Amino acid sequence: MFRRTFWFGTGVAAGVWATAKVNRKLRQLTPESLAATAANKALDAGTRIRDRAVGFALDVRDNMAQREAELGDALGIGAPVDRELPAPRHYAVIENRNDPTYADRTTYPHNRNEDH
Repeated sequence: MFRRTFWFGTGVAAGVWATAKVNRKLRQLTPESLAATAANKALDAGTRIRDRAVGFALDVRDNMAQREAELGDALGIGAPVDRELPAPRHYAVIENRNDPTYADRTTYPHNRNEDH
């Protein structure tokens, strides 16, 4: 008698467990549940990609600053500045042929192609 009761109870427990498992799986396969799962996975993937992109951008910025410092040292940009100014430049005189006083000239002192 106990043996039959034991196996009956075991069968009932297995049936309840199997029914619960099947119902849980059926709820997971509804369109709403599948859409929610897909949305959650997309959000997780987006978060992971953003975190990696931010890390990459920070690495690029650090390496860029380091390279700029190396180039500055190589070019002497960080060296102390000499306060003495260079001599002023001398510019060539250019004739303005549109100037009304140009037509009045008979000699052109700045024309180097003229025979003297």
